[in-house]
Amino acid sequence: MKIGIIGAGAVGVGICNYLLTLGSVSELVLLDQDLARAEGEVFDFRHTAALTFTKNTRITPSDDYMDLLDANIVVITAGAQIKQGQSRMDLAEINSNIGVAIAKKVERVAPNAIIIVVTNPCDIVTHSIVANTGYTPSKVISAGCVVDTARLMTIVAQRINLDPKNVFGYVLGEHGSHCFTPKSLISIAGQPADYYCDANGIPRIDADELLESVRQAGFEIFKRKNNTTHGIAASVFRIIQAIVINEHSVLPVGTLLRGEYGLDNVVMSLPVVIGKNGVEKILIHPFSDEERQIMGQIADEMRSSMAQVAKETGLSL
Repeated sequence: MKIGIIGAGAVGVGICNYLLTLGSVSELVLLDQDLARAEGEVFDFRHTAALTFTKNTRITPSDDYMDLLDANIVVITAGAQIKQGQSRMDLAEINSNIGVAIAKKVERVAPNAIIIVVTNPCDIVTHSIVANTGYTPSKVISAGCVVDTARLMTIVAQRINLDPKNVFGYVLGEHGSHCFTPKSLISIAGQPADYYCDANGIPRIDADELLESVRQAGFEIFKRKNNTTHGIAASVFRIIQAIVINEHSVLPVGTLLRGEYGLDNVVMSLPVVIGKNGVEKILIHPFSDEERQIMGQIADEMRSSMAQVAKETGLSL
């Protein structure tokens, strides 16, 4: 398995760390336009091989896309960071251009690769890549709401004093302000959340308040360290592992919808089966009428954003 990470920033390096210590990867390429930066990270990583019982992964620093030849998975983390005075749409326009330019270069050397998009706003950048390259929608995955869902699990777990892996639920929609949490899908230790809370004398979980806590989690991290790194790196590693071992895991990644839930031509995070071919299947859940209405509103917002990006950048929709 050959994996390329584009962008030697904190997130890209964090993903490399997971792949080197926990993954099953034969070859890893860290590509950055600043070759010295990529080299420094790789040289540093190489010294860990003598200290950890890990796979003997060959790791290569590069600024040349030819080194991604026949890569199986390519993760795009490179892009601009939002600056003071910029709007999310300003960032969407800049990073859509960057993401498409990168994906076109990758396509020349690894046309069969699965692309995982981390660059924000990841759902809009994913849509732009699908619409402007030859990659099929199932092969272009937005990191989406996997990290948001991890935050939800952790917040609930802290309130009830359990391991987060015993909490089940999803944040869906956009990785950003336009997301929602279906309360019907939240469970604790296999029990409906309300039942578990009532049976254990714990105040019931308010889905709206929980969602707001999830939204604030990223802002609180960013406010203190000017980026979010560990959670998103772990989320991307989780997606990669599902692909590498053909796990058929259900993860809330962003993918282009083509009629599911009556929605079309929009990238949103929904429960998706991930395997060796990327997006294997979008699951259809019996959402309530209210939840479907929220999904429709999010889709409208996303389409509006994409239309503006296309207008300002000249990219296809």
